[in-house]
Amino acid sequence: MSYVIAAPDVIAAATTDLANIGSTIRAATAAAAPPTTGVAAAAADEVSAAVAELFGSHAQAYQAISAQATAFHGQFLALLKAGAGQYAVAETSISRDLLSTVNAPTQALVGRPLVGNGADGVAGGTLAQANGGAGGILFGNGGAGATDAAGQGGNGGAGGLIGNGGAGGAGTGGGRR
Repeated sequence: MSYVIAAPDVIAAATTDLANIGSTIRAATAAAAPPTTGVAAAAADEVSAAVAELFGSHAQAYQAISAQATAFHGQFLALLKAGAGQYAVAETSISRDLLSTVNAPTQALVGRPLVGNGADGVAGGTLAQANGGAGGILFGNGGAGATDAAGQGGNGGAGGLIGNGGAGGAGTGGGRR
């Protein structure tokens, strides 16, 4: 079995660093092009002309290879960014599915998750909608209360065994559990 560990935020930072390196190399290559591709002969003899032509052709070959390397670098960065995005999506999907599986039994039995934070209350609705959701029984913070349509503050959700209760909503009657 293959174990892969990827940190999307670290990969994103690496792509930024690689993009900066690529930009620096492109700038250096562009700055080196005029003086190296157009080398003048040191003297008016055949040997000097041949040496200047040889250096000029090597410089042109370098510029061609550099253009290919720049294209490869751009493709590499695009694939690295896409890979980091795919890891982030997969990680979120797996953790959401796992959390749902863990919380389903306690949610069904006691109306409260086992782990996780409670949802924040909804502003502008009924007082019941303005109340924050309870955090997980074992650990999790309660959701923050909101203000209902009548200006009453909803209660903050209860915190878990390890966690804090949510802040009450602004207005009359809001409080922390």
